[in-house]
Amino acid sequence: MKKKISVLAAAVLVFVIAVASCAMAGEIKSTGPHGEQGVAAETINLTDEQVAKVKEGNYKVAIVMHYGGNDWATAQIEGIKQQCAEYGMEVIATTDANFSAEQQVSDIETVMALNPDIIISIPTDATATADAYKRAAEAGIKVVFMDNVADNMEQGNEVGQYVSCISADAYGNGCVAAELMGEALGGKGKVGMVFYDVNFFTTNLRDQGFKETMAEKYPEIEIVTEQGFTAENTCNEQGDAILTQFPDINGIYASWDIPMEGVLSSVRAAGKEGQIALTAIDLGNNIAREIAQGTVVGVGAQVPFDQGIAEVKCAALSLLGEEVPAFVVCAALPVNKDNVCEAYEQVYHIPAPEWLVEAAGK
Repeated sequence: MKKKISVLAAAVLVFVIAVASCAMAGEIKSTGPHGEQGVAAETINLTDEQVAKVKEGNYKVAIVMHYGGNDWATAQIEGIKQQCAEYGMEVIATTDANFSAEQQVSDIETVMALNPDIIISIPTDATATADAYKRAAEAGIKVVFMDNVADNMEQGNEVGQYVSCISADAYGNGCVAAELMGEALGGKGKVGMVFYDVNFFTTNLRDQGFKETMAEKYPEIEIVTEQGFTAENTCNEQGDAILTQFPDINGIYASWDIPMEGVLSSVRAAGKEGQIALTAIDLGNNIAREIAQGTVVGVGAQVPFDQGIAEVKCAALSLLGEEVPAFVVCAALPVNKDNVCEAYEQVYHIPAPEWLVEAAGK
């Protein structure tokens, strides 16, 4: 395919089509880790009477992260803390395992000693951390999972069970990234994938959404290579490999924003900025700027702040003895240059920063 891609020219059309086909009316495309039907996060609410009862409990919450060093994690934690404050809950610990299962097991054991009523956590490794989560649940701690669940645990409100899994619509976000790519390329071309080469439920699901949507809706776009990574900060290596093996590549997808930053650095080094359509998942600050400037077509964004709010609501209902859905989902949010400022506000619950408004030309 010899025609160069005009990322800027495609921007407005891309957003309209992506919204219509991938996220209309908050459609949920993902199913849960055990095949559960997703329930929309905005339907999970407490009555005034229930909120009053939660406040009377003076409950304690521990946040046990797999990794805390990105914009997604920061927004998720802020959402949890805000909702906890609203319900009179105290956040007594926030840990960061830096993607180490061994460290996360230690973190769980450490926070258990603080006697929390609730642990909100995303497993670094669903198998290696399972026993630690199970011990916490058997000790009477309400365990609420983000995005994935630990192996060999059942959902419910009994001691030893986990409360719920609250997740982004990972498959739907993959669908959005595929739609953005397909429209930017006019339905024809060659693309590469830079994917997280780990058995991690959420990222596997978004990659599946991208591949299946591309095959179904854009049969004349060929995925010519799939480059796996395990370290998110070294994805310039995957970008370099794709550009070396396929110098005529038309588009590249990455599993989330930080790997895309590495791919973009490779594209720039090759002098092909603006000539290759780039799509990913997550609206990190750096990628938001690139979308505003037109160097990245767009992303399927998660709404981690809202996800954090939903996690606290599910935990609170469980503490009151209420049944909670097994899989609660925040809908995918299509983002491109045309709506990046508005999307930023929706993702982070703060006004779009001046640098983003200026970059978007608004």
